[in-house]
Amino acid sequence: MQKKLPKIYLFVEDFNPSDLNNLNKNISIILRNYKKKIDESTILSLKNYCRRNKRKFYLTIDIKMAIKHQLNGVYIPSFIKTNNFNFFSKPKKFSIIGSAHNKAEIKAKENQGCNLIFLAPTFKVSKKNNYLDVIKFNLLTLDNKSKFIALGGINETNISKLKLLNCDGFSGISWIKKNGLKEFRPFLNSLNSNN
Repeated sequence: MQKKLPKIYLFVEDFNPSDLNNLNKNISIILRNYKKKIDESTILSLKNYCRRNKRKFYLTIDIKMAIKHQLNGVYIPSFIKTNNFNFFSKPKKFSIIGSAHNKAEIKAKENQGCNLIFLAPTFKVSKKNNYLDVIKFNLLTLDNKSKFIALGGINETNISKLKLLNCDGFSGISWIKKNGLKEFRPFLNSLNSNN
């Protein structure tokens, strides 16, 4: 029996087809822009693109808009603390996913209805001094009902460490966009054969 390949997520700030055309179809898209409000036409354009290309598409924070446009789900960042995401009447296959940095934030995301949590930063990133690495990441994932995604600092020098993490996949921004699946296809193939 083959091992299931990891889930892969790419964060984008806008809809730019040229950035997405070279990516493998298995990469899901999360639209997130903290600098400006995302207009509805961008959401619709990206939704149509993702549907045509059989990609999953998640919108950050705005659960009403994500439900209205029948997206795959909504992404809740770690700094959002409210618990009102469970009160919405959601479609059957609609997912609430979110990010966390520590045990308290993992609990908060579970209370918000997240069943997939992005733990960050998994590896060293330039804008933060602290990061989890393998042992802290795995300790944080113990005794939780959620599944986890590695987020932050993933690149060609540490991607092999993902095999040591208790995670269902990984996420990023620049490295995935720059390389598509080209650089980490051998890693994915080795994950698939190590069973």
